[in-house]
Amino acid sequence: MRANRLHSFYRRLRAKLAVCTVLFSTLKGTAFAQTQGPVKISLDEAIQMALQHNHNMLAARTTIQQSEAEETTANLRPNPSLFADWEYLPLGSPAKQNPSVYGGQSTSDYLHNNTEGDIGLSYLIERGRKRQHRLQGAKDITLQTRSLVADNERSLAFNVATQFVNVQVAESTIELAQQDLKSFQQTVELGEMRYTKGAISEDDFLKIKLQLLQFETDLQQAQLAREQGLSDLRQLLGYESVSADYDVAGAFDYQPVKGNAEDFQLKALQNRPDLRAAEQGVTAARSQYDLQKAQGKVDVTVQANYSHVNAINAATFYTSVPLPIFNRNQGEIARAKYAITQSDEQQKFTNGQVLTDVHDAYEGLRETERVVRLYRSGYLDVAQKDRDISEYAYKRGAASLLDFLDAERSYRATQLAYRQSLAGYLLALEQLREAVGVRSIP
Repeated sequence: MRANRLHSFYRRLRAKLAVCTVLFSTLKGTAFAQTQGPVKISLDEAIQMALQHNHNMLAARTTIQQSEAEETTANLRPNPSLFADWEYLPLGSPAKQNPSVYGGQSTSDYLHNNTEGDIGLSYLIERGRKRQHRLQGAKDITLQTRSLVADNERSLAFNVATQFVNVQVAESTIELAQQDLKSFQQTVELGEMRYTKGAISEDDFLKIKLQLLQFETDLQQAQLAREQGLSDLRQLLGYESVSADYDVAGAFDYQPVKGNAEDFQLKALQNRPDLRAAEQGVTAARSQYDLQKAQGKVDVTVQANYSHVNAINAATFYTSVPLPIFNRNQGEIARAKYAITQSDEQQKFTNGQVLTDVHDAYEGLRETERVVRLYRSGYLDVAQKDRDISEYAYKRGAASLLDFLDAERSYRATQLAYRQSLAGYLLALEQLREAVGVRSIP
């Protein structure tokens, strides 16, 4: 009995220790997660996640697999045809139906001597290398499909970068609004104190509070823009690939770019997947033209039969060839020839479009860069200094309220405009990357 009680005691003790271990591990994991905070991803990581998990991108890649399956279909040979028949089978006993003729025969003798059986095999021989042309045409379409999917990846990378910059400018605006709000709240407190003591009028105090409303509105709008930007970016990344509390990481700052439009245009001609797809479209159109010419070649059907007729065994061989008097596939040959011209013109248009895209993106980048440099050349410092001087003078009674509020509004407008200009520059840089077709731009 004592041994049983000890065994029961140790069993309960082990169970309690196990529960404590689980609770400790859970609390430790929770604390670790809290110290880690939300996952932060860089722009390059965001693009890679989108390329791997974006559902539209995954769906587009299946077109490559579909095209490869069509290659298998194009390379198949025609199936042979097998046929068999057994004719003149009696409905009932032959001896009973016509005893004068078949009275001495059994049913098996009748089937052997008086019926006909045939079995044969036929096969279509394709001429003009039709199968080889079908396969080559399917392979050319697969190559073009791969380039079109790569072009979808280029567009996806640009969309991800655009949303990423939108989140960055929203977070930068939040930081500015929080700083302005914190600083101006001190001004409001000082104004309320001065109003209570009768140093300023109620009208001046209300003007100060109204200015505070503007900073609070800026903060709310920036927070909304950030939440919406993160949500839209998450959809591009693949909704299930990141947690809801993720964030972006990266410097929201000016990035100088070296190079001229001609160098970027040359690089684009070498790397743009849509131009490569247009060039491959010309090759595919020519393959289809060759295939249609091969389709105009007549095919030959050969057939071999074995027959058993009235106790006689016989073999028969057939060959059939259609006479190309009316239909020589001339319509499809002409259509395929015009399709080559169409593809060639589309390729030339795409070539010009690539050069135009790079030129426009480069000019847009340089224009936004000039604006950003203007702000960074001293105007930001001027706005900051003007606001600080006006605030210092106002708090000591050396400047009017209107002068101080005007300096505050100028500072806010300058800072917001600079952030918008910087965002415009970064977006123009992404536009240039998309136009060139590569992420690595010097």
